[in-house]
Amino acid sequence: MKQIEYVDEINRVLTPNITEKALVLDLFAGCGGLSLGFEAAGYKTVGYEMDTAATATYNRNLKGECHAVKLGVGFDYPAAQIVIGGPPCQPFSVGGHQKGIYDSRDGFPIFLDAVKQLQPKVCMFENVRGLLYANKWYFELVIKELQKLGYIIDFKLLNAVNFGIPQNRERLFVFGHRSDFKFPKPSPVKVTVGQAIGDYMYTVPEESKFLTESMDRYVAKYEKASACVNPRDLYPNKPARTLTCRNLAGATGDMQRVKLEDGRRRRLLHREAARLQSFPDWFEFEGNETQRFNQIGNAVPPLLAYKLALALKECYNLEPLYSPEEIIEKEFSPNKVLTLFPA
Repeated sequence: MKQIEYVDEINRVLTPNITEKALVLDLFAGCGGLSLGFEAAGYKTVGYEMDTAATATYNRNLKGECHAVKLGVGFDYPAAQIVIGGPPCQPFSVGGHQKGIYDSRDGFPIFLDAVKQLQPKVCMFENVRGLLYANKWYFELVIKELQKLGYIIDFKLLNAVNFGIPQNRERLFVFGHRSDFKFPKPSPVKVTVGQAIGDYMYTVPEESKFLTESMDRYVAKYEKASACVNPRDLYPNKPARTLTCRNLAGATGDMQRVKLEDGRRRRLLHREAARLQSFPDWFEFEGNETQRFNQIGNAVPPLLAYKLALALKECYNLEPLYSPEEIIEKEFSPNKVLTLFPA
C-alpha cells in the first residue's frame, strides 16, 4: 500500500454518513474516535465527555452532539439502542498503579448503570489489556454484571496494526449482545509509518520541536537501561509503537520522534500523530498542543472503530436468538479462548 492509498482511504471512509435509525450513546467519548467510526458506519451518536477541549473537538467534527459533563451513577440518558464507551483506563493500565476498583477514575459503575437503564440491544466497551491481568477479578465481575442484564459476552484483544492502522496498539474490546456477534477479520497487510506520514516525517515545519543534547543523553540512558536494541525512533518501513498521551505530549525517554537526515530528532507533530491513529486529515483538534496530543493518545483509532461498528451492525440487524431471561437462565460464559489466542 502506498502512502496516497492509506491517506485517501481514511479521508474517504471515515466520513460521517448517517443512514441508520438506531442511536449510539458514547460514554467517556474523548474527542470522538469511537463515534467517528460509528458515524462512518451510518449511526447517529451522542457523546458524553468531561474534558472540555475533547468535547469541543467532537462537536467540531462529528454529526452528533457531545455534552461536557462529569457522569455519575443515576445520570439521565436519552433513549439509545446501542451503548459504547471507553471507561477510563488508568485504573487498569500496566503502566500505572493498577488500583482498579479503588481508583476514583473507575468508570465501569457508570457504564454498567447506563446499560441497566437503557437495556440496549448491543453494548460495547474498550479498555487496556491490563484489565486481564492484575485486575482480572474485576473484569470478571463486570462481565457477570452484564450477563445478569441478559447479554451474551464476547471479548478479544485486538491489535490495531492488524486492521489497517500503522501502529502496534493492543486493546481489549468487549461486546454484549443477544444474537451472533463475529469480530472483524484481520488483514494480512501491515501499513507502515512511511505510508501514513511519509510526506511529513523528513520535513521541518515551523512548529517543529527538537530534542536537545540533554534530552538525547537522557534517551540514550533510557534505551540502555531498557535493553533497547534499536533506537525508538519512528521507522518508515515499520508500523509505529503504541501512541500514548505520555509519549506524545511528554519529553520522556520513549517519546515519539522522527530522525532527520541531518541527525536531529524532531518530536512528532500532532497531525502526524493523528494520521498514525487513522484520523482523517479533515479532522481538526481543539485545545493547546498538550490537549491535542492527549486527545489523540487516548482515542480508539477511528478506522478500527469503523470496522468494529460494521461488525456490530451485522449483529444488531439479526433477530435475537435468546431473550434476556433465557441468557440469564443458560448462564452463557464469555469466550475465554479469545484471551489466550489474541489476534
